[in-house]
Amino acid sequence: MKKLALFGGTPVRTKPFPNWPTVTDELKKQVINTMETDSLGVGSNIIKQFEEKYAEFHDAKYCLSTSSGTTAIWVCLKAAGVKAGDEVIIPPYTFIATGSSILMANAIPVFVDVDPETFNMDPAKLEAAITDKTKVIMPVHIAGNPVDMDAILQIAKKHNIKVIEDAAQAHGAEWDGKKVGALGLGGIFSFQTSKNLSAGEGGAIVSNDKDFMDACYSYANCGRVRGGEWYEHQYLGGNFRLNSMAASLLLAQLETLEKDMDLRDKNRKLLDNAISQIDGLTITEMYPKATRSANHLYLLRYDKDKFNGIPREKFFKAMQAEGVYTYAGYTPLYRERLFAVDSEEYPWLEGINYKDMNFPVTEKLCTEEAVWLKQNHLLGTKDDINDIIMAFKKVTTAMKNDLELFLK
Repeated sequence: MKKLALFGGTPVRTKPFPNWPTVTDELKKQVINTMETDSLGVGSNIIKQFEEKYAEFHDAKYCLSTSSGTTAIWVCLKAAGVKAGDEVIIPPYTFIATGSSILMANAIPVFVDVDPETFNMDPAKLEAAITDKTKVIMPVHIAGNPVDMDAILQIAKKHNIKVIEDAAQAHGAEWDGKKVGALGLGGIFSFQTSKNLSAGEGGAIVSNDKDFMDACYSYANCGRVRGGEWYEHQYLGGNFRLNSMAASLLLAQLETLEKDMDLRDKNRKLLDNAISQIDGLTITEMYPKATRSANHLYLLRYDKDKFNGIPREKFFKAMQAEGVYTYAGYTPLYRERLFAVDSEEYPWLEGINYKDMNFPVTEKLCTEEAVWLKQNHLLGTKDDINDIIMAFKKVTTAMKNDLELFLK
């Protein structure tokens, strides 16, 4: 067996993986065309075209673009009727915006632990978190892997609670053959730099409910109402509009998104087949009715007991030395300093002690098990994927056979 790069050997890979986002000639032409022929903001035909095409792509009647995924969540919560003191149920294994947007709506984040096989909100634990203050359930399609939407929608219907999907990472993901986002009342997407559809920043809301989308329009557009006067403001909204330059980038990428998704699907299958043979690494499962993942992240679980008790962080260092950047990802959301709340700033959270909360599956994923690989690793050639597989095999074999090296 070859010596690990961590201990002075030759790394499996020294060249970078594909850049993301990919700059194409079509993308450049679209941006220049917008600059020369369209408005940069309000009244832009390019923004309208993007919203229409994105709604169609995501099997929805309506789409509203926004300045970010975070603002899209806030807008959705307000449009869904969330008021001060209402509760919104989310998983604790997610990006900070899922929780911070709830605080910005003067509402209370309530956490439900995740399923270790999928990293998604566990529907079996959902009903126990519902109270008479619950206004919205907001599942997150983590890494683009669809949540069990049938179970969540059934529970929500039973309790007359609205469902907003956090699909920030789930462009093109499918549940039972239908794109996620508009399966509940509505859903949000992010176009931040790392996302599979990227404009640097930006977001979108999709829905099949016209009244809900009219309310979203108002909260994202300075409180204006459709059909009203330009200087008529009926809601406490913000300016959360997307600009036409960002819409141009997105419109061009919509033309290549399906091709990129096919490549990620193919490469993920190669990785799954190889890594599932490594005892101690567990590939992420999909629910039977999850017909497609967006593969925004490639997630695994690491079992240190299968590797002589070597902690995950040592595994990361060994993989990174081989030229494949694996890392831990999220910390439990309720452990973020944001949730060490000041009762003077957040009076509606008085009496809630987030720092003493403990959700065991999330804790174990964050502190011991979760392994992340960014989506650009899935956009390479078969040789690129073989390098990833070789690095995983080289490092895990060494951890099983050369414990003394890792103890130095």
